Amino acid sequence: MSLVLVIEDQPKLVAALRQGLEDAGHRVLTAATAPQGFDLARTQPVDVIILDRMLPGGDGANWLREHRQAGFRQPVLMLTARDHIQDRIEGLDAGADDYLIKPFDFGELLARLRALLRRPVDTADTILRAHDLELHRLERKATRAGSVIELSRREFELLEYLMLRVNETITREQLARELWQEPLMLTNVIDVTVMQLRRKVERLGVKPLIHTVRGVGYELREDR
Repeated sequence: MSLVLVIEDQPKLVAALRQGLEDAGHRVLTAATAPQGFDLARTQPVDVIILDRMLPGGDGANWLREHRQAGFRQPVLMLTARDHIQDRIEGLDAGADDYLIKPFDFGELLARLRALLRRPVDTADTILRAHDLELHRLERKATRAGSVIELSRREFELLEYLMLRVNETITREQLARELWQEPLMLTNVIDVTVMQLRRKVERLGVKPLIHTVRGVGYELREDR
């Protein structure tokens, strides 16, 4: 199941894209502006981005160009109502991997997403490491000292979130908002999930990696 980030400011189109993508088996995140969208892309395990060209605060192509220059690598499908050849050239030159003109057929959008998702991804992004813990993002597999760790979907997503932020303090509120996407959820649900993950990752005799920061949240640390 792929995680698709939709950066689009038209509520009706966002709702339609969410429904269609979820019906096709994808998970969906949404943002109404480019800054919000690229902030999400830096903090979430996004597989592909659907980016509207005309957004509040500026041209999506300019935002994409800036982030490509900074090393941003996720595949991007750009949407636009502009149908001139020069507009398409500008979008592709800015770093878009594909370009789709509005209005579009949803079946074509899904086909273009499938093509982008089939492209090879840099292994530096697909395998995360902390001490002897490895997370294989494409295979959705975790290992500790070479031994496979059986994780639920939520446990995998939580471990991925922590490993992308090694040695950073992550608050419960941050996990509720960004991982669970339920800002008002009860923190004991998060605490139980962390406890279950910790049991699996830190079997008897191995180095503890997931640490509680009292009154704040958690850290995955490899320096102790």
